[in-house]
Amino acid sequence: MKIIEAQRLTRKFGDFVAVDAISFNVEAGEILGFLGANGAGKTTAIKMLTGLLSPTSGDATVAGFDVYSQPEKIKKSIGYMSQRFSLYEDLTVAENIRFYGGIYGLSARQISTRRDDLLERLDLGHARDDRIRSLPLGWRQKLAFSVALLHEPRIVFLDEPTGGVDPITRRQFWDMIYETAARGITVFVTTHYMDEAEYCDRISIMVDGRIEAIGQPADLKKSFDVASVDELFVRLARPVQA
Repeated sequence: MKIIEAQRLTRKFGDFVAVDAISFNVEAGEILGFLGANGAGKTTAIKMLTGLLSPTSGDATVAGFDVYSQPEKIKKSIGYMSQRFSLYEDLTVAENIRFYGGIYGLSARQISTRRDDLLERLDLGHARDDRIRSLPLGWRQKLAFSVALLHEPRIVFLDEPTGGVDPITRRQFWDMIYETAARGITVFVTTHYMDEAEYCDRISIMVDGRIEAIGQPADLKKSFDVASVDELFVRLARPVQA
């Protein structure tokens, strides 16, 4: 079942084409790595898919909802986690969970039940009344991911979720991603770590607003005769870096 369908999706800012007629599909429960150099168009594409920005042309549906006419329904059907901002540092762990549960439209009983389950799963019960700023970065990132799933969305967008964390925490975070996908939730993830791209079911590489390659990492490495995704990325993105 396709959870995202995009056909010639385009976004222009004046004469500048930020996203140039990209077409791709994503299956339910799939982990898609969305790669590209800075300025390649990743952020603009994600904003269109999350209902934050209307396309200039083309078509797309996310969780069955149209990006033009149903952006609010898309927002209710997705989770989103940003590396830069996901949780309020001045609020406690429990207060953040309650706040986002309210935004997602959960009842008080649902928030309470899912909060307790979340804290037990992350072994964070001892920190429920601690302010977010006091937690190690790795715990904050894992908590932010869990909060993005609080309302049981059909798809979750992760924007460089492991930036700045240590290798062990990165591995643990990817275990959480695999568990999420196994539950049938699609994971759409951007990353600058090329080794992480190898963990994805498929990857897409954007260059100058276009998707230059999309497929399983092993298949793309074979097709382009390269030893790693990092080598593939450098080969395709070199025009952007020139």
